Amino acid sequence: MTTQSAPEAEPSQSTSERAPRPHRRMQRRELLMAAGGLSAGLLAGLATSRAMAATRRAGSSPATSPSASPSSSAPAAAGGVPLLRFHSSMLSAAKISVATLAPGPLAPGLFFATPNTGEYSAVIYDNSGSPVWISARGEATTDFRVQQYQGKPVLTFWSGKIDNQVGNGQGHGVILDAGYNKIAEVDAGNGMLSDLHEFQLTARGTALVTVYPATAADLTSVGGPAQGWMYDCHIQEIDVATNELLLDWVASKHIGLDESYQPLGSTGSDAATPYDPYHLNAISADTDSTLLLSARHTHTVYSIQRSSGDIAWRLGGKKSDFAVAEDAAFAWQHHARRQSSSQISLFDNHTLETTGSSRGLLLTVDEQARTATVAQQYTRPGHLGNAMGSTQILGNGNVLVGWGTQNAATEFSADGTALWEASALGSNCYRVARSEWTGRPTTAPDIAVDASGGTLTVHASWNGATEVATWRVLTGNSASALGKAVEVARSGFETSTTTGLAGYVQVLALDAAGAILGRSRVVAL
Repeated sequence: MTTQSAPEAEPSQSTSERAPRPHRRMQRRELLMAAGGLSAGLLAGLATSRAMAATRRAGSSPATSPSASPSSSAPAAAGGVPLLRFHSSMLSAAKISVATLAPGPLAPGLFFATPNTGEYSAVIYDNSGSPVWISARGEATTDFRVQQYQGKPVLTFWSGKIDNQVGNGQGHGVILDAGYNKIAEVDAGNGMLSDLHEFQLTARGTALVTVYPATAADLTSVGGPAQGWMYDCHIQEIDVATNELLLDWVASKHIGLDESYQPLGSTGSDAATPYDPYHLNAISADTDSTLLLSARHTHTVYSIQRSSGDIAWRLGGKKSDFAVAEDAAFAWQHHARRQSSSQISLFDNHTLETTGSSRGLLLTVDEQARTATVAQQYTRPGHLGNAMGSTQILGNGNVLVGWGTQNAATEFSADGTALWEASALGSNCYRVARSEWTGRPTTAPDIAVDASGGTLTVHASWNGATEVATWRVLTGNSASALGKAVEVARSGFETSTTTGLAGYVQVLALDAAGAILGRSRVVAL
């Protein structure tokens, strides 16, 4: 396959989107906020703000009592992305839209995304589009999902700085436990920083990462200078517990520049603008002896021998070892994953080809006969992801496709029927995932109290708590003598209700059986 022009760099982010996020303007009201909702390691920048008390709001009309409603949206971030903001928490998240497209069961679990709202921030959403957990703003985040480490489910993501001109990053992998506490941080080896595209844990207790060092190279074979520069991508395997480097595979030692579809353009002349011939974007353990690698700019999925680093076979691209059926041909792809001994899934960006459409793709790959055919494809009219993207085969047979720069994700049934869709995922979103997850924060629930007229409006939230069914509000004339004032069902990330005036207020988070999961601090009015 050939292309007419190079795709846009990924992830994309405009200058305006990189501007600092404006602070939220506080209204004239008494707003008392309790600390909590994130692990201690992620709260450093928020601790002071959570303890603040604003002035009393005059003349406002309280909501009808009792009430419990989702928080509303507020002004957009610097990049123009609508945000959800809250009374009880200083956190904010992209306000996404969700739609049911056809009847049919969704796979169990929550929706994991990193919407770009001026930076890529990790958010867990429920099926209604309400946040469940929001990461604190700091470094950019990609590849956010649930994986297994030491036999337990954990949250993992890449965190660091993104070069928006070429679409790679420099950072490290992060692992959080069910309490949202950091239990490991994985760095690349040999003094390098890991790239944003992959942070894949293995059953060996290791992590597979991509690395994008700029390297001096002879680029005359692609029309560049003899003393040029390129990104000579690495695959590294790191022991999570020790950060020991176990494998360092270098693309140029095994993949020639003649395999690349990426035009040289104005790149390659110096270290500031390296040529990107490979653009590795997915790596996973395939068999006990091989790894599966996707290189976007060669339109190829590679099987690599762990021991020698040799390429066992190429699927797609200029030197394919497989006869790829015409309708199975893919280009500029992402997220290649082995699904069974005979099937491989990937996201086929395909945007520079004549079809002009992207798709989730499940291929039947016969390694003996060396053939590749379409087992199923997952498409939606109008969904073009020129960069980024993902295809996840879910436990019930459904398939979740993230459309990358199209800012949307669609869950399909196994037969390709579109069932559910999330859109407005920031200005773009690298990958999405669906997983079952139980979060039990080690912090306390958050509370904010608005005293106005003859009532109190109480706002309660608990960032990351997945088992809260109801909120109980306690009030009283002293901190040691609080009684139940009202109890309401949880309603989205933040639940609000009203009660009579009192000197002290506290909220309790209850599970479906009525057991107390957590207590906020007591607010003195």
